[in-house]
Amino acid sequence: MTEANTLFLRLEGPLQAWGDTSKFVIRRTMDAPTKSGLLGLLCCAMGLSRQAARERLLELNGLAMGVRIDRHGTRWWDYHTVGAGIGMTTAGGGLKTGAQGTLITRREYLADASFLVVLQGDAKLINDIAAAIASPKWPVFLGRKSCPPSRPLLEHQAEDFPDLLSAITSVQYRRRLYKDKPPQAVDCLLDWAPTPEQPVAPDDALIWYDVPVTFDPPAHAPRFVIRKTLSVGADGEVSIAGNPAQNYTPSPQRPRADYGNTEYQKRRKERLDHDHSLCVFCKSPATTVQHVTYRHAGGNESINELRSLCRLCHDAVTMIEYGLGMGLDRINPEEKRWREKIMEKRAEIINFRSLETRRRRLAAEEVE
Repeated sequence: MTEANTLFLRLEGPLQAWGDTSKFVIRRTMDAPTKSGLLGLLCCAMGLSRQAARERLLELNGLAMGVRIDRHGTRWWDYHTVGAGIGMTTAGGGLKTGAQGTLITRREYLADASFLVVLQGDAKLINDIAAAIASPKWPVFLGRKSCPPSRPLLEHQAEDFPDLLSAITSVQYRRRLYKDKPPQAVDCLLDWAPTPEQPVAPDDALIWYDVPVTFDPPAHAPRFVIRKTLSVGADGEVSIAGNPAQNYTPSPQRPRADYGNTEYQKRRKERLDHDHSLCVFCKSPATTVQHVTYRHAGGNESINELRSLCRLCHDAVTMIEYGLGMGLDRINPEEKRWREKIMEKRAEIINFRSLETRRRRLAAEEVE
């Protein structure tokens, strides 16, 4: 393979999952591959265990990463069980004698998504990675082991490019069928690094906490990410968008609050004051508020659309809501009809977190 500083990877499969910072009981996915997930894929190809990867992460984290979202995919939820046959733990962390069971989580996936990932760095490292991907020592997967790729990762030859943007626009949009029309625009996410001309990150830079410090235990550092819109021509040529196509519609987002909105922050404080900073369900100190409806989310909420909750009750309510597939209108934890479900979910979360603590402290063979 010729010396090159840029590697292209096509990530496409029936399912993908690129985890965010959500809790263990509810595992969401980001809308594009994360640096942690991508480097985990590379470590599998190289045959590096979680412990052995520590020695290579500093070098691998030096790679600049760009992702072009050719197809957003559809978000799907999976009813997921973990640890069949293991001993269940009590709320205090002790093991229930003779108790066996499974731990239930909900995990989100991207179905039928397609991404073009660009990695830039030292030519020797790029060559080593390409060789490992071409002949992986361990099977590679798209974020989770249940997500194998459906296409070869190395669809394009490694080349030299001055920056991520020029590299990511050099590859044509790949249509699924010959008769398919390409979209008029696609999004891309690019690593941002300071330069003499721009020493400070722009205001629209995103912060993703996905730079792996270690895989065991998992720990991540932040990075700046710039989102750009690229134009796609009728023949699939990709270029920097001057004026994004007016009829381009990005993938629909889940209803959510704008936590940085000034008006929302005022309503949040008013609600906490109204509830005397106590959880409306268990009366523990409240650290957050819960939306009972998202109909006015984004800064137009009234305090009647919020409820003060502690973190445990908030996680329990959220898990129930996702389990029921609820839309704009959610759970009011003050209603009696939800009390038993919330109590059960609180106990389930406590047991799960106790087991996770034990897993981190003991060797694998001691807890499996």
